[in-house]
Amino acid sequence: MSNAYNKNETGLGAFSNLRRLTYFATVVETGSFTAAAERLGITKAVVSQQVARLEREFKTSLLVRTTRSVRTTEVGQAFYLRCARILREAEEAFGELGEAASEPSGMLRLTAPFDYGVGVVVPAIAAFTQRYPACKVDAVFSDQTLDMMSGNLELAIRVGWLAENGQQARKIGSFQQLLVAAPSLLPQVVGLSRPQEIGRLPFVANSALREQLRWTFSLNENERQTVSLHASIFLDATLAVREAVCLGAGLSVLPDYVVADDLASGRLIQVLPQWRLPSGGIHAVFPAARFRPAKVRAFVELLTGREEQRQASSRSAR
Repeated sequence: MSNAYNKNETGLGAFSNLRRLTYFATVVETGSFTAAAERLGITKAVVSQQVARLEREFKTSLLVRTTRSVRTTEVGQAFYLRCARILREAEEAFGELGEAASEPSGMLRLTAPFDYGVGVVVPAIAAFTQRYPACKVDAVFSDQTLDMMSGNLELAIRVGWLAENGQQARKIGSFQQLLVAAPSLLPQVVGLSRPQEIGRLPFVANSALREQLRWTFSLNENERQTVSLHASIFLDATLAVREAVCLGAGLSVLPDYVVADDLASGRLIQVLPQWRLPSGGIHAVFPAARFRPAKVRAFVELLTGREEQRQASSRSAR
C-alpha cells in the first residue's frame, strides 16, 4: 500500500479519498464511465483517471473494461459493497447535521393499521400539520402489514406484536384487549364469573388476527384460563367487528383504543372485567438507517405524547 494510505490523512487528503470512492461506486452503479460522469457532473476523463489511480496505488484490478461495458472483478465487487456502505453513512451523517438545525419539512410517508390509524393517528396527523405547516403527510391505513421498502415509507406504526426483522423500532405505547358486548346481551353475561362460561354465547371473530378464537385470560399471576370459542360471524377488519358487536351480534375481543368511547357512552359493556387479556405494544418502526429526518422524529414525539395521554385516560376510566 502506498504512503498516501499509510499515513493518518485529514482535511483535503481524506476528502480526496472519499471522492474517489464516490467515483468508483458511481461507475459500478451506472455500468459505464460515461454515465458515471453524467451523474456526477464532471468529465469522463476525471472519473477514469481517479479510478485508474485507485487501482494503481493498490496494485489491484477493480474493474474489467470492455468496449461495451464495465463490470467489477471479485475484489472490486467486495470493495464496492464497502464503499456503498461508507458513502451511505456519510450521506446520512451530513443529512443529520443539516436536519439538526432545521424545522421539520417535506412529505412524511407513513402507514398504520386501519383502526388505530383512524382513531389515533389521524388526529395526530391533523395536529402535526397544524404545528408544522411546511410538512405534508401521505398515510396508508391497512389491516395488512405493508412492506416499508416497497412502499417508500419512512415510518410504520405497528400495533400488537412485532414480527419484523432488520428494522429499527421504538415502543411508544401499549393497549389492553377487552372482552365486550352490547347492553342487549347483559342478561346473558351478567352472571358470568369465569372465561370458560362464555363458550356458549355468540362470538364475532376478527379473521385478520392470527389467533381469532383462542384467548388466554388471567385473574392474577397464578390463575389463567385459555378458552377456545366458536364464532358465528367472521370479519376481517377490527372496525367491522366493533360495529357487529355494537349491533348485538355477539361478544368479541377488541383493543381499548377502539372501544373507549363506546364503553364511556354505554354503547358497549365490558364482560368479565376482573379477568385480563394479554396487552400489546404500539411501536414506531423505521427503515434500517441511522439517520431519521426531522419530520419523522417530530411526528413520533407528537404521537408518543398523545399516546401517553390516551393511556392515562384509559386507566382512569377503568
